[in-house]
Amino acid sequence: MRTESETPSVGDQELALLRFIAERGGATVGEAAEGFGRDQGLARSTVLTMMERLRKKELLERRKVDGVYRYTSPATTPELLRGVVERFVERTLGGSVSPFVSYLTETATVSDEELAELEALVSRLHASREDDR
Repeated sequence: MRTESETPSVGDQELALLRFIAERGGATVGEAAEGFGRDQGLARSTVLTMMERLRKKELLERRKVDGVYRYTSPATTPELLRGVVERFVERTLGGSVSPFVSYLTETATVSDEELAELEALVSRLHASREDDR
């Protein structure tokens, strides 16, 4: 498992492609070019280059199935997003979640469902702090 400093950087478009592949349980280059690349205005060769770059970063795996490479993500979509948020908080916010929470309270529209989820997370944080005492 990589540490924070070993985690490769991922751009917005790469993250979107990773999510596309993870949500489908894998994709060939043709499937990704058709389902992701076409909507993004990307040529098949560009999608292939991105997928190979992600594979070299160890964020995608590939194996040959019926003569065609199938790419899969070793991480689930929630794991991918958790990693992105972790890197954002560490690199951009200096490890502090306060600016992010401030954004949520001042700018973001939070649904009742999301608010309930946030409240449950805060409760878990309180419980873990109590356990640490």
